[in-house]
Amino acid sequence: MSAYIAPSQIAERQLAYFSGKHVLVAGEAEDLFPIELAKHCESVTVFTTHYGYFRQLQAYSNITAVFGAEFDHDTNADMVLLYWPKAKAEADYLLAMLMAKLGKDTEIVVVGENRSGVKSIEKMFKPYGIINKFDSARRCSFYWGQCTQEAKPFNLQEWFKTYSVNYQEHTLTIKSLPGVFSHGEFDIGSKLLLDTLPTLQGKVLDFGCGAGVIGSVMATLNPSIELEMCDISALAIESSKATLAANNLQGKVFASDVYSDCADNYQFIISNPPFHSGLDTSYSATETLLKDAPKQLNSSGELLIVANSFLQYPPIIELAFGKCETLNKTNKFAIYTAKN
Repeated sequence: MSAYIAPSQIAERQLAYFSGKHVLVAGEAEDLFPIELAKHCESVTVFTTHYGYFRQLQAYSNITAVFGAEFDHDTNADMVLLYWPKAKAEADYLLAMLMAKLGKDTEIVVVGENRSGVKSIEKMFKPYGIINKFDSARRCSFYWGQCTQEAKPFNLQEWFKTYSVNYQEHTLTIKSLPGVFSHGEFDIGSKLLLDTLPTLQGKVLDFGCGAGVIGSVMATLNPSIELEMCDISALAIESSKATLAANNLQGKVFASDVYSDCADNYQFIISNPPFHSGLDTSYSATETLLKDAPKQLNSSGELLIVANSFLQYPPIIELAFGKCETLNKTNKFAIYTAKN
């Protein structure tokens, strides 16, 4: 059984394409194939918007790892290895950014699972140059192409989608980059959570902040709180920062791999926790969020989360806190709380 995800396995079959190249890896990469790739080409830089992946890669000195919403480092990369992301709009965003940065004559390899819609690259790459499929295996496709056109300059601001959220007679402006949860709509689970929240005070963490809807509503309704917002995605971090700024709200927004960069004295941890990783469902981050919450809260602190009703979170919360209360429930969502 290979230690690599299927898109990496198909790239591994085609190492000759990377020989002599300075490769910039981007997109939904999530394994250590870039470390192996560095043995077969001139250099490897990994640009990732995923903070957990970035932290994992920092242990390896034979590659350069870059975390952010925009790749703005000096680079001698002459080839991109793009792992097709689950959101098509994110692929479009990454292509526009990387082709503008690296320019004409840049080669590109795109790998992805067929079910993720990787075939869209054929049409999406047309403004930049030619791309063709050269291999398929393990339900994945391998494309190779080259940028033959001058790409237009990349401006991050042009990629924000702006929409309004109305809540309790307040209208908030939400700014969201491609691939960010709640991209362009007010999530029903988040609304139920906000409807159920008590009056907040002290230091409040919006965990998995996405586009910043929950944090912004909390700060609007409770102006005296000390708001912190964290997410594992650089695209979410930039979206939340832009949302706070658009509404003249204050808050500290930062990247965190579960609680890696969080404080340990919150009065409230509030979350609509994510349970997707790539195309597959993953609950591990949320389980850690629940299990370790007592350590991040102050002595009278409280956790409040919204979750799909079918998810078995109460036993995990009970194990961590000794109790779990259901504050609100619909046929789809439940609001759980526990106090230190």
